[in-house]
Amino acid sequence: MEQTDALPDIGRLLLLNENLGGHATMHLNISRALREHPEIDCVALDMPPRSLGRRVVGMRVPGLSRLDLDLAPVRAQLALSRTARRMLRAEIAREPIAAIHAYSQHVALLATRELRAYPSVVSTDGSAAQNAVQLPFRRPTRFTPTTARIGEYFEERVFEAATIVVAQSEWCAHAIRDRYDLGPEHLRVIPFGIMPPRPTETDPPAAGALPEITFTGNSMDRKGGSALLRAFRSRLRGSCVLNLVTPEPVPTEPGVRVFNDFTPGDPRLVALLARSVVFVLPSEIDKSPYSVLEAMFAGLPVVTTAVGGIPEMVLDGETGLLIPPGDEAAIADAVERLLGDDDLRIAMGEAARARAHSRFDARKTTADLIRVIAEAEAIHRG
Repeated sequence: MEQTDALPDIGRLLLLNENLGGHATMHLNISRALREHPEIDCVALDMPPRSLGRRVVGMRVPGLSRLDLDLAPVRAQLALSRTARRMLRAEIAREPIAAIHAYSQHVALLATRELRAYPSVVSTDGSAAQNAVQLPFRRPTRFTPTTARIGEYFEERVFEAATIVVAQSEWCAHAIRDRYDLGPEHLRVIPFGIMPPRPTETDPPAAGALPEITFTGNSMDRKGGSALLRAFRSRLRGSCVLNLVTPEPVPTEPGVRVFNDFTPGDPRLVALLARSVVFVLPSEIDKSPYSVLEAMFAGLPVVTTAVGGIPEMVLDGETGLLIPPGDEAAIADAVERLLGDDDLRIAMGEAARARAHSRFDARKTTADLIRVIAEAEAIHRG
């Protein structure tokens, strides 16, 4: 798609944005892509930071949280959706809208009336059952399948109310399709992307400087940063420099740099990736991580795991290497293989960049989303 191609006229579109975690990156990139399309009249409702009331409602309960029985995620989602519903109704009262896009289902748990009243598309990167075992702060227990069914109750109401549901990966679509029996007329797959970063000029490495490898993750443990750090200490120190981009407090040590204050779209991350040679995300939980796409657009081979929708992003042996979660030896083996073979590393990086541009350019994926919203309008009218 040429970025100058006009998109369907869908009237005033309301974007109801969850705006949490990695989803903030997705909302940012959709907004950037839509700036190139003044023909699309849209207003973004980004959920504000958690208020004291929302924090209290979503608080974990000692003892019960250890067993995954406190329903904290569902309580937090309902509190978020209550705020979203209030903002949505105020915006509709202020000026008529033509359609609604909600990301994700959590932001619309209490807005099913509005989803039915307007052409609506609800997008998600994971179902309630998948999310139950994918949250960084939550460890699944034998009670998790039971508590997940509470989330599924609300999720099913959202999916039934939406005109069309969009899954961000085939992995996600498969779970939704099987659980809720959604047919092809009601379910689409769009691998939401990011805007290609502007080329960044970096100084050539100093003579004798060690190559840099980079990790990005909100959770050091469940995103695999801790396993990577242990692999670095045991086998990689002295052969590379490790960059850890995480909000968690990680002490610096020889060969390790820690960056705690990067934000979505931060140009410092673009520069950091531009001077890196390998990106490593040995995560035990993930769905469709934008950090992988950022690395691919930077032309880096990606060492990661075959969890969630990642195998649809990283092609093993072509654009990176897929390893078992938590396997420190496998992490070190993969990094050493890439650091020791310039031709392989460069070829994988070039393949990763090409795949990112062809499949995960936010200008294309956002255009695909707008076309689905236009389809939802036609269905709603019919």
